[in-house]
Amino acid sequence: MTHVPDAHIKHRVALHGSAILTSPRWNKGTAFTTDERKALGLTGRLPFRVNTLDEQCDRAYDQLESRPEPLRKNTFLQSLKDQNWVLYYALLSRHLKELTPIIYTPTEAEAISNYSHLFRRSEGLYLTFPTAESVEEDFLEQTKGRQIDLFVCSDAEQILGIGDQGVGVIGISTAKSAIYTLLAGVDPARALSVTLDVGTDNEELLNDRLYVGWPHKRVRGEEYDQFVDKFVQLVRKYHPHSLLHFEDFGVTNAKRLLDKYQDKHAVFNDDVQGTGAVTLACIMSAVGVTKSKLADQRFVVFGAGSAGLGITRQLRDGIVTIDGVDKDEANKKFYLVDRFGLIKESLGAEKIRDGLQEFVRPDSEWEGVQTNGQGEITLLEVVKRVRPTVLIGCSTKAGAFTEEIVREMAKGTERPIILPLSNPSKLHEVTPQDANDWTDGKALLATGSPFPPCKLPNGKDYIVAECNNALIYPGLGLGAMLSQARALTDTMIIAGTRRLASLAPALKDPDDGLLPDFEDAPGVNYEVAVAVVEQAIEEGSAGVDWAKAQVREKVAAAQWKPLYGTYVYDPEGET
Repeated sequence: MTHVPDAHIKHRVALHGSAILTSPRWNKGTAFTTDERKALGLTGRLPFRVNTLDEQCDRAYDQLESRPEPLRKNTFLQSLKDQNWVLYYALLSRHLKELTPIIYTPTEAEAISNYSHLFRRSEGLYLTFPTAESVEEDFLEQTKGRQIDLFVCSDAEQILGIGDQGVGVIGISTAKSAIYTLLAGVDPARALSVTLDVGTDNEELLNDRLYVGWPHKRVRGEEYDQFVDKFVQLVRKYHPHSLLHFEDFGVTNAKRLLDKYQDKHAVFNDDVQGTGAVTLACIMSAVGVTKSKLADQRFVVFGAGSAGLGITRQLRDGIVTIDGVDKDEANKKFYLVDRFGLIKESLGAEKIRDGLQEFVRPDSEWEGVQTNGQGEITLLEVVKRVRPTVLIGCSTKAGAFTEEIVREMAKGTERPIILPLSNPSKLHEVTPQDANDWTDGKALLATGSPFPPCKLPNGKDYIVAECNNALIYPGLGLGAMLSQARALTDTMIIAGTRRLASLAPALKDPDDGLLPDFEDAPGVNYEVAVAVVEQAIEEGSAGVDWAKAQVREKVAAAQWKPLYGTYVYDPEGET
């Protein structure tokens, strides 16, 4: 990782004239000083006035505000990033809560859906199945001579709840990478976004004459695995201390690939581990409010896809690690419900997908419970029987947590913990205000998208926490990179999660958020990174020779900041 760039640091730069103005890493635009303009051949290429970074941010924000539609704001910011990294990240950091939804979810989903029609220039590394024989050559063309700390890759099968979007997945890879820089200080020069183009099953894209990806049905099976493995082995060979972030892989591949590689390299899947980690932190703060323990809870998880299973496993691992409960005993605290109802033995192998087996409930528990016409046990019947203390939604079934279900839950616990996490907000299982009203203001709430405060019966505002992965995954990743651990261990993730939970405002005021406000995300991710590195050192998995007392200073020194340094022209300098 690199140190903080600022005006006191001199960079010896080999670029000159138009070359430096077209390099987003080095370009300052009108902020080049008079001396720099003379040395770098820019005096006649720029207008006279030298601007500060603050003045440039004001100008860029005014230009952004002239574009009312979110998608137009997104394309403007993409153009700005293509021109000047410092200005791009400085602008975002000054308007963090306002602009993060523009470059990330939900607006980025629309940009990805329209990728081939909005395409202007390429960004990142495109590895395509029909040119698999040149994967190593293509990989080295972009990485040779560079230190890469972070690879963010996806095969596009399940993007942001909008499904298979083919080569447009580069948009989510670059957005995730940008969040790493914005919220954790990962140097953008040391990050690479990757799309693994193995085709698409999206008929609309296959029939689109402007589609820029490989217009072929999605490759699966052994051929798919071999192609992915080629890429992973290149990362391991040339960048052994990097973090490999998997994003938006399909349900049949996400956990399988994570399991395959997590003992061989520092790999991370945000859909599986990030969602689980931030949810665990949220529930840890909720049980802090109720003065109970994780192991005391009864969990019902509605939606047993990658996110639901990832959340369940992370919560289970938290119970095992934090409360010292046996794994098999911890598994019994979870009741998973999907489109076939409760996951129970009699559903059979055809309806119980891989990964769910350890959470299957025995039929003997449910004798006499009412079933629907297909013999399935519905969410309502599960809530009636289990009397859960925690109800989690990741089903994308809008309104699934009905008034009857929520009121039934509230009968069995003093402070129901309700987390409708499906995105976007129109797919939430229940609105926070309804959940608040139906529990007489007793519910502890967090959601997957931003919501305004709820009104409690006493007229006071209840702050609804946003269970946003970006509160933790950048810090987890930064910690893994800085520690140079050869694996991001479960205990490192738990350490970061516990640190995040400890920062919850609700621990001081139960009507405040179960997680920190997103405006505090940079500081929160710093704390998460510190906790991860400390854990890596403590357990002996770190590849750096640091004392724990040095970690806070080392992490702060390693973070990249969007500030201009001073440039000196040197033909042998950096490019």
